[in-house]
Order: sequence, then structure tokens, then C-alpha cells
Amino acid sequence: MAKIFASRSPEVTQSELDHSAVSRALAGECVVLLENDGTLPLQPGKVALYGNGARQTVKGGTGSGDVNTRGSVNIEQGLESAGFTVTSKGWLDRQDALFAKSKQDYLAWIAQRAKERGSSEFVATFCNPYQIPAPTALTDMDAASAGTDTAIYVISRTSGEGADRFNKRGDYLLFAEEKAQLELLAEHFAKLVVVLNVGGVMDLSELKAIRGVSAVLLMGQLGNIGGDVLADVLTGKVNPSGKLTNTWAKRYEDYPSAATFSHNNGNIDDEYYTEDIYVGYRWFDAFGVEPLYPFGFGRSYTSFSLGAAATKVDGEKVSVTVPVKNTGSVAGKEVVQLYVSAPRGELKKPYQELVCFGKTGLLAPGDTENVVLSFSTRDMASYSPERAAWVLEVGGYVLRVGTSSRDTVPAAVLTLDKTAETEAVRNLFGDPGEMEAMTPPDLAPVTVDELVPRLSIRAADVPTRRHVYQGARKPFVTSHSGTIMLDDVRSGKCSAEELVAQLTVEELAELCVGTARGGSSVVGNASFTVPGAAGDTSQVLTASRGVRGLIFADGPAGLRLQPVFKTDKQGKLLPGGSVMGDIIEPFDPKYTDENSDTYYQYCTAIPVGWSLAMSWNMALLERAGSVVGEEMEQFGVDLWLAPAMNIHRNPLCGRNFEYYSEDPRIAGKAAAAITRGVQSHPGKGTTIKHFAANSQEDNRYYTNAHIRERALREIYLRGFEIAVRESRPASIMTSYNLVNGIHTCDSHDLIQAAARDEWGFDGVVMTDWFASQDQRWLLEKQDVIHPHGSATGCVYAGNDLQMPGGQENVDFLIDSVKTAKRSKAGPSRWPICSSTPPTSSAPSSGPRRQTEASQATETRPAPFGAG
Repeated sequence: MAKIFASRSPEVTQSELDHSAVSRALAGECVVLLENDGTLPLQPGKVALYGNGARQTVKGGTGSGDVNTRGSVNIEQGLESAGFTVTSKGWLDRQDALFAKSKQDYLAWIAQRAKERGSSEFVATFCNPYQIPAPTALTDMDAASAGTDTAIYVISRTSGEGADRFNKRGDYLLFAEEKAQLELLAEHFAKLVVVLNVGGVMDLSELKAIRGVSAVLLMGQLGNIGGDVLADVLTGKVNPSGKLTNTWAKRYEDYPSAATFSHNNGNIDDEYYTEDIYVGYRWFDAFGVEPLYPFGFGRSYTSFSLGAAATKVDGEKVSVTVPVKNTGSVAGKEVVQLYVSAPRGELKKPYQELVCFGKTGLLAPGDTENVVLSFSTRDMASYSPERAAWVLEVGGYVLRVGTSSRDTVPAAVLTLDKTAETEAVRNLFGDPGEMEAMTPPDLAPVTVDELVPRLSIRAADVPTRRHVYQGARKPFVTSHSGTIMLDDVRSGKCSAEELVAQLTVEELAELCVGTARGGSSVVGNASFTVPGAAGDTSQVLTASRGVRGLIFADGPAGLRLQPVFKTDKQGKLLPGGSVMGDIIEPFDPKYTDENSDTYYQYCTAIPVGWSLAMSWNMALLERAGSVVGEEMEQFGVDLWLAPAMNIHRNPLCGRNFEYYSEDPRIAGKAAAAITRGVQSHPGKGTTIKHFAANSQEDNRYYTNAHIRERALREIYLRGFEIAVRESRPASIMTSYNLVNGIHTCDSHDLIQAAARDEWGFDGVVMTDWFASQDQRWLLEKQDVIHPHGSATGCVYAGNDLQMPGGQENVDFLIDSVKTAKRSKAGPSRWPICSSTPPTSSAPSSGPRRQTEASQATETRPAPFGAG
């Protein structure tokens, strides 16, 4: 019988307690203080609590980014545990009743929708995620009877994969009811604290205009201990030190992609990245748009001053030392940010770009710490499509130090003697098609005071890196006699290439396609030994060669596994217990303690990626990654399908909660830190995703992103490059979308030329779930324009694993080898699948062949997955 890693005891484990404690200790640094008139921190006492997130606090995003925890601490519970007395119980009870009715109506609608579409309820929820309703009525009587001068108002929002957000009330904008309630509370309470329990940027202009709001905290979504963490921050037990990783606009229309993003213009088939490299603060700086809150902004309960920076150049390495002093009355941490303004030459440049950052330790009042910011001169290069090279153009590079993108001062000027090509590559990504780029106005040259230090840097100290691009390879042939086992490779007796050379076409095809078995078509349940896992690799060589399958689990806010499952007394997995949001598959009551065994695998929900990044503390992210790595060891998971690290191109992307930032440097550094933490546990690995330009969720399987080469390299691929170079993740997951007409899973230039040949990636590349199959059965929209990825295209591109796989993928690969055919679009434009989506909840692929370890009662793959 296969090994089961889960516990037989329903009791809370020491691991759960320990990991929750670590998560709580880390999460306070993820909170951003946006406004404070001195009201915060609060002393425990009476407080009136309102808002749709007071009890229904959101711990994270929906879909594959969810974590099935044992429980979750809401804000009311966190406040009461910290010694507060909540005096608004009557209003909260009414809000509970409204929420319960809203959820009941939603689930009834989902059941009807699934029936109409002939799909499962799980699929229906994925296409139509639940939205938190407007809060119940709040009256003058509610406020007057609170018996306190302090009110806390919690604004919550949900978001997740499969659907983008909307620029409308109750989503990006305040509910009309929220605005009215805040105005009422501002009149009745001397202290009004607003808490944002959200997974992405929203419009705060109306909120900021309300007189009487004392403080605004961006809580974010902090996992299953969020209520406790917020109480720590509100009371000053933790001094908030988070900084924004996005620019918050005064109005949605201030973002360059606002008019055309996703569903905004009615076209979800083609997305034109006309803003080019001017994303986030790069846009606001270059086009002179004043933000509501700038990138890198965040307040504290104390104050800091930055001393004069000292800059040193040693060949390619530049170091800037910045003294940071706590000039306030309580201990705290500060983030120092270093930007570079490049000289103007052949290439247009952003006004400034983040090149390095660092965070102090906990500084007591009056204490000073020297923060050393080090980077390579290569990090200042821009990409020139004309040269097909990364280029440092001759002239002065102004280094700017500050605590946000709008609060920087020149620290030094590095003067380059002549133009240098730092890296000679190839233009890889094709023609984006006809689109008119947004060209920034010619701003006045950056002027720097004569007192600012000038240092020379030499082009000769930055040698050009050149790459060899892999072409077609000759078949590898081995003369080794006898069957090569994996142990022979481990011992050095034979090479992995020799083992693979002995395999049949059928075995090789199986290895290129993963497996997924889900008895109830729930996301997960891929593995018998780890129910709820998202997928695993083929076990075709387990008996013959000693190569076991690898088990994958969703992320990126922790492992998403099935929390409770049952087996019969012979160890066979029984149906039931699958979880997707509010949908839980019940166990058949005939399975009792007498004839079945029950197992438990509760995981920790750490803060979502967006919140973690706002700590700007990479050591903290490593610790968070290590928590996940420990649980991978505990539950038998090999690869974590995380971290997710796509760029926040637009605030309405449904998955921004799990992505880090609008800036590729902090995204890459964050993903590298998480990876180091996970991979500090031997045999455990991360899967950085979604590679690349997965910037929208509507029609994500079939949308074509039109992006110029420079923008791809400087913005959308740069974070992946940083993560690969700094942490060597075990795996990369390609995205669903096309880039300039080619599906990322089929792109040889993206996978082989960029990731492997240029960056040195040496791990496994896998598709996102069902990327090489027809997925229209998952969509509300059926009339898609672009095809899905192809099975042979994936293999040609260097995509090692098509996940979660179907027999049709295997058969197609075998047939293609035997007939020497590449995949082509048939009459219906669908290369490997039927042009008609299935009517059941299962995809059109047939069941895979099963091994002895595959003991699930049914063999239908999960309907959508690891995304």
C-alpha cells in the first residue's frame, strides 16, 4: 500500500501552532499605514466594529490560491483576544444574517447555473466567483448606542483566478453604502480607523475626502491569523513597516491601460500593451500624473531620517551606504529605496527605476543603522531591440535614495565613459502587430546639485556576456547493455541521458504528460497519497526503472490540500471531502469509523504574495517559504506551484493578490527569497509562474498579449530572470496566454532561448493546467479567436510536462513521432482536442492508464487547476 503522509488524529498539531506563530510574527511587517493623525496605536478598551470584513475577514484569494485551513481568526476575534470589548454586536449579527442570505442565494444560483451548462458546481463557481455584498444598514441609533468614541470600519474585497475585477462600486470603488456609513461614523466618533482587508489596489479618493477619518491601514490579506495580526498592529505591539509595491492612482483612468484592459473595451481576445515599458510608477513619473499614494510609500508610528549616503564603486559592483536614524519615540523599521535615473541617448528611459532596496532591523528611538545597498552596474542597463543587446549608454547615471518613488534625493552620479553592451542576445519574441505606443513627453534633463558626489565607471569593467543558443540536437544513443535504473544514475554508473536513451517512444510520451485523478472533478485530488494535490508526474517508470512520480500542490499562500479524507481498511481512497471555496463534497454516511479510516492534513495560510512583498523584507519571505517547505516535507509534496510573480499591469487583474508588484525587481527578489526558503528543505522545490505576461484572467486561456520586445525583457520577464539567477527554482510554469501570437507553452524562444540559454535555468518547465487541451468547456464565452497550445508544440519548445495531462496528449505525441508530423490546426482550429467542449464536468481527454498506486475510485481529471 502506498504511503500516506497525513495524520490520523483530528487534534491541532504542534506544527500548526508553530507555523501560525511564525506567520503571525512575520505578517505585521506586511501591513501598510496609509494615514494616521495620532489615533493609532490604540489602547485596548471599548470599540465599535463595522464593515463587511469585521467577521467575514478575507484570508486570501479564491481558486488555486486558496488554502484549506482548519480555521481562520477574523478581526472581531483578534480584537477581543487583544483585550478589546466590541460594543456593536447587534449590527454585526445583522451583518451575519445578510451575509448568510447572500451566500445561500449565491449557492442556489450556482447550482442552477451548473445545471444549465451541464457542468459541475465547482466549474460554475470558478467562472462566477462569489462577491461580498454591500454591508447591512447602519443607523444613527447604531452609532449613538455604541458607548465608545472609537470605531473601526473594515472594507473587504475578494478576487481570484478565472475572472478580473471591475471598475465599479463594491469592487474597485466603494459601495455607496460604505461611503455613506463612513460619513455617518465620522460624525459620531472622535476616532475612526478604516481597515482595508483587500487583495489589490482600490479607489480611495472618496475615502480620503471624508473628514473625520483618523487612520487608514492597508491590512491586505494575511492568512488564517489575520485578525490577530491586525490587533498587534492596532495596539502598537507591532509598528507597521510595510511599503506599497504599487502606485495608487487618484482615479482608475489615470492608469495607462485603463480604457482597454480586459473586459473594459469589450475585447478579451487581444490585449495591446501600448504603454510599453511605462508601467506603474514609470508611467506616473514619465507622464507627470500625480498619484494618490506613490510606489514605496508607507507611514510608521515613529519617524526616521536618512543621513548622507556614501557611494563606492568596485569594478561592476556599486555600494551605497545610507545611515538611517529613528528620530521618533517608539521602535520601528524603515525601508530604504535606491532608484537610478539613466542618461538619455538612443533609447527613451523612465525618469527613474528601482535598482535596489533594504530594510533596517528594529531600531530603538535614537538608534542608527547603516543600510548597505549593493548592485551591479549591469542592473542599470536598458534593452535595445536595434542592437539586440542590453546597453549602458554613455553619460551620467543619477542614484536617488529615498523612502518612496516620490521622496528621493540624488546620492551620487555615476559617469560612464562610453556606451557598453552588457549582454548580447537575440530578439526573440516576434512582431506584436500594429499598435500605437504611448510616447512620454520630453521632460527636462535631470539636474543634480554640484555638491552631489561624482564617480566614474568604465565600460571596460563591464564585459559583454554572449550566449550560445541551442539548436537541433542529434539523438542520443547509448551502448550500455542491460536495463539502466535510477540508482545507476545516482551512483554515477550511468548518466541520465543513457537511461532516457533506452526508453521507448511510448514511455517518453508518458513522461511528457502528467497525471491527475479527481473522483469528484475538484481542483486537486491528483494523488492518492496526498489528496487535494494538484497533479503528479507519470509513474510509468516506477516499477521498471525505480523512478517515482513527483507530487505537486497548489499555492502561493500555502499548500492547498484536501483537509480531511477517508480510506477503506485496505487503504483505498474513498470519495468525498474535496473542497473548492464554499463547495465541499460530502462523504457517504455509509463510511463509518468501523469500516474506514479518516486522515487530516491542515495547512497554514501565510499572507498572500502581494502582502508579503509589501514587507520589503526578503529575510522574512525566506522564513515564510521555509514554513511551506516544512509542510511539504510533512505531507509528502515535492513541488509547490508557486510563487506567482506576474506584473501588476492593471489593478483589476483578478490574481494581483498573489502577484507581488508593478515593479519587476521587487517581484524577482521576492520570488527568489520564497524559493530559497522552500528549497532549503532538501528535495523540495518551487514553480515560479506564470511565464509570462499573465496580466489578465478574463479569457486567460485564449487571450493574445501584444508586447514589444523591450517591454517583455525589461518588465514582464525581468522578474523571472532575477528569480532564476538568484535562487535556481526547481521549476517554471508557463502561462495560458499567447504572446505575440504564440502560446507561451509552445514558445521555444521563451522557454529554451530565454530561460535556459540566456539565464541558465536548469530545472523542469511545465504547462499550466490543461494548456495543451481545449478548455472552452470552462468558459462562459465560447467564441474564442485564438487556439489553445499544442502537445507537440510543448515538446518542441522544451516544455517538459503537460499538466495535468490526458491520454489524448500521450496518443498525439506517439502518433506525431511515428508519422513525423508536427501538430497543426484542423478545420476547427483545435490542434489536439475536439472542437466541441464536453457536456460533463470532465475534460475531453480519456482516462490515463493507472498504476498500482493509482487507487482513486474514479479517474476523471480535475476540471481546472494549478493556475
